[in-house]
Amino acid sequence: MERNVTFIALMAAFTAVLGLIPTINLIPGVPIALQVMGVMLCGLILGAKRGALAVVLFLVLAAIGLPILTGFRGGLAPFAGATAGFLYGYVAAAFVTGFVFERWKGNLIVGAIVASLIGGVLVLYPIGTVWLASYLEKPVMAMAQSMLAFVPGDIIKAVIAGLITAKIAKARPAAILSRQAS
Repeated sequence: MERNVTFIALMAAFTAVLGLIPTINLIPGVPIALQVMGVMLCGLILGAKRGALAVVLFLVLAAIGLPILTGFRGGLAPFAGATAGFLYGYVAAAFVTGFVFERWKGNLIVGAIVASLIGGVLVLYPIGTVWLASYLEKPVMAMAQSMLAFVPGDIIKAVIAGLITAKIAKARPAAILSRQAS
């Protein structure tokens, strides 16, 4: 139990650190950020349940005011702003990433990339896009087309997450807890 809490806290902290890296805005108020990769890694390394818990911890810390979201934001305002749907979707993204990866039987790197793309794009994007379209009062389909500009970056993040996961597995096979049981 203690070990699980430690891993959850470490992955929440790692995701927070990724928010300190400067961002680029393709759409006003929607940054290209590395925190999505942290969410992917939470699911890959910790598994579905613990990965989602790490993201919940990260979001709670942001909500209470720690400036750990991209752009040094924190507090409740980001949870009602343009990117709030993505923040809420982070929990589902980490869970699904871990869920898919826990069941993957093939190549570790390929599994990690596929799981990251399913959780970090196919699950996260619809949640964030619907919220963003509502927030900006734009049609969902038009907003979905705008969001396509972010997909190449998230594919790169998924590949990096897969490579990191493989390196961790090679250095410490037992560290990839999601491959055993969550």
